Amino acid sequence: MRVITGTARGRRLKELSGRETRPTTDRVKEGLFSIIQFDIEGRRVLDLFAGTGQLGIEALSRGAASAVFVDMRREAARLVEENLRLTGLAENARVVCGDALAYLGAVREKADIVFLDPPYGSGLLKKALQQIETFDILRENGIIICESDAAAPMEEMSPPYRFHRTYRYGRVRLTVYRREGEA
Repeated sequence: MRVITGTARGRRLKELSGRETRPTTDRVKEGLFSIIQFDIEGRRVLDLFAGTGQLGIEALSRGAASAVFVDMRREAARLVEENLRLTGLAENARVVCGDALAYLGAVREKADIVFLDPPYGSGLLKKALQQIETFDILRENGIIICESDAAAPMEEMSPPYRFHRTYRYGRVRLTVYRREGEA
């Protein structure tokens, strides 16, 4: 697992041992960042269910202004901090060791880009999207990118959030939602 491009290009990231974390494959990550390549510069990123932190780190490497990483596992939060140090991107990042859903209910700042990659089949994707809607934590014209099992049903969102597009990479689906701006 490595950073694809930007200031930390080519840096290898450390991974958690065991099967509890399922890192995004390089193929899916390349697809994801080609989808949002023109939407990253200067944006605030929220990486929920961060695992190794690779999505938020990639966004920082590509010019995101800041990133918050949330994972409830202490070993994952420590690994994200270590990966941020390895890539030299820790200055613009904050790591939260805690429950992602509770974080969404307590967060006061809005994000421009939210990465959602919870464990497949856990029901956490639906709950996280509901929390994002309830607390309206996305800025106008913001983007939510969800990684899920391609066979799982897609979730609905209510205005001002709308489904934008879905992409399939084998057994993985990326679903993009956008928050509309004020008319």
